[in-house]
Amino acid sequence: MIRWLVTNLRTFLWAFIMALAVWVAAVSTADPDEVRTFPNPLPVEVIGQDPGLVITGDIPKQIELTLRAPSSVWESLTNEENAVRAILDLSGLSDGEHELEIQIQISPRPVRIVSATPRTAIVNLEALDTQTFPIDLVIAGEPAVGYQVGEPLLKPDEIIISGPQSLVDRVAEVRVPINLAGVRESIDQTVTVQPVDEDNQIVAGLGLNPAEVSVTLPVGQQGGYRDLAVKVVVSGQVASGYRLTNINVFPPVVTVFSGDPALVNSLPGVLETQPLDLENANDELITRLAIALPDGVSLVGDQTVLVRVNVSPIQTSLTLSNKTIEVEGLREGWFAQIAPANVDVILSGPLPVLDTLTPQEVRVVINVTNLDEGTHQLTPNVEFLVSDVVVESILPGTVEVILSRAPFQTPVPTATP
Repeated sequence: MIRWLVTNLRTFLWAFIMALAVWVAAVSTADPDEVRTFPNPLPVEVIGQDPGLVITGDIPKQIELTLRAPSSVWESLTNEENAVRAILDLSGLSDGEHELEIQIQISPRPVRIVSATPRTAIVNLEALDTQTFPIDLVIAGEPAVGYQVGEPLLKPDEIIISGPQSLVDRVAEVRVPINLAGVRESIDQTVTVQPVDEDNQIVAGLGLNPAEVSVTLPVGQQGGYRDLAVKVVVSGQVASGYRLTNINVFPPVVTVFSGDPALVNSLPGVLETQPLDLENANDELITRLAIALPDGVSLVGDQTVLVRVNVSPIQTSLTLSNKTIEVEGLREGWFAQIAPANVDVILSGPLPVLDTLTPQEVRVVINVTNLDEGTHQLTPNVEFLVSDVVVESILPGTVEVILSRAPFQTPVPTATP
């Protein structure tokens, strides 16, 4: 029996191999392998990082995979959550630079990795440092003339900075900038903290606790100074047919000073300018005016204010009745009959323009260029040489125009017996 088995062992092996090949061929035919790029870039997961170390520099955030797998397995790869994972394991690593392979974990089987981009990552680890810094208030600019700044208040007045030791060591100062240029009121606002180096450059990539602080800065007016509104005094009437639409003054508020604070405080809340003459004004007017001040009071800064006056024509309307329609573009030897032959035209525009407009300056025209013989319904067109005038309506808006190659017969009245 043993001799028979030994003699036929080779035959058994060949039969097994042939059967296995037939089975593999049958399976491959029913569920063939496919090489595909994984549908979406795979995010790289970082694990095992020492809490006392931080990553500096850039590491790959995702990789692209090309896999080989049977068709049935591809369905699991794309539908199952976490079927494929890319892991960057930092377990046991100390500070310094490390080149690591990105590990690919695949749950469904069988799968073969054809390519992975990138396959490795350079990781720089640095010791985590934490320091406490005082917060400095950096004030730029000056408040408005006659105002002074009180003692500032910061809440909190210290900040905890954390991050890579090399970045924390670069911080020379932590500041909060405030601009006081032209300020007339106290400041109470939340401001972002800025860690800066010796060159006054902001150091980025740090954790700030808190990232913002509350800044309170009292600003008050000094004795003898006072802010007062400006009122423009006008005289005269604008030209006939025009109206005054707006008066702007800059600055709208001025600062005055007196060595006697009681004198300043006794002033009304508004100062008047020297009179502005608007007699017969019919256009925009821009000028500078002085301000009338009582004795012992002076104006701080520019001694005049800029005044802009807007004067606009009054809008009205005008009706031109029984305007005869003129024909343009009539072919030589042709005849035109219009019904009705006259229309009413309603115009609108500035009163001074319409007051001087004569009927002779307005034409009502029908253009029959390239029109065939017969009856047409056409819209008249109004022409005039003046500007800023609008045609509001034509009555009627459409007229009948009959074009003919022969003259129109004038009806002869029949005598009544």
